[in-house]
Amino acid sequence: MTESEPNQSEPPDRTEELAGQTVVVIGASSGMGLETARQVRAAGGQVIMVARDPERLERAAADIRPLSTATLDASDTDRLQRFFGDLPHPVDHVISTAGGPLYAPLADLDLAATGRHFGERLTMTLGIAKYSRGRVRDAGTLLFIGGTGGRRPGIGRSVTAAMTAALPALTANLALELAPIRVNLIAAGFVDTPLSASLLGDGIEARREELRASLPIRRVVGPQDVAALAVHIMRNEALTGATYDIDGGQQLLPQ
Repeated sequence: MTESEPNQSEPPDRTEELAGQTVVVIGASSGMGLETARQVRAAGGQVIMVARDPERLERAAADIRPLSTATLDASDTDRLQRFFGDLPHPVDHVISTAGGPLYAPLADLDLAATGRHFGERLTMTLGIAKYSRGRVRDAGTLLFIGGTGGRRPGIGRSVTAAMTAALPALTANLALELAPIRVNLIAAGFVDTPLSASLLGDGIEARREELRASLPIRRVVGPQDVAALAVHIMRNEALTGATYDIDGGQQLLPQ
């Protein structure tokens, strides 16, 4: 190794990767949103934390020390419009982890509730894109969280499959409409979050063991993995209109 060559054994210093930048994190009170806020702060950035539950948001903010917080339901587009309109300064990035999947067999679907779920998720995504326009700097990022679970057909996956297919197409189109703002989607497989634990209940540890044994990475994907990818996408100004899978190789496994 010559004196001009870097020492490849030492990880890069990333403490200033987002220095001087501000990130709005929607869904910041737990899980992937909270970990993204934490990693943005570790990279030198400022955070505006947004979540529905004021008590959980207050507890999360005590750990992160954000620039500010806001309590709102991102599916309330009127409130979303006011939030972005009231921002005192432009921001560099917006990430939304809000919204979740709906699994149910056709026979059990409440069609009215299903329509609300699907409509609210699409409207929320479009609302964030519409109302953040003019508040995000050029080459900044809109970053949404989706999933990979609906790519394989299965009983009870119809609604989730439709949303899984819709979000990448929506992301690509928004990247053209909002340019030079960048728009990207993270498609996550199973992520070990408090939400996952609450959904699986007593079955959470069995699911973790199954994934540790079967995934090519031999461990469970955690919110820190998703957050690290989010920070990378924020930093790399050549990335737009794309979907980035993060599932530990889960899609490679046979059904």
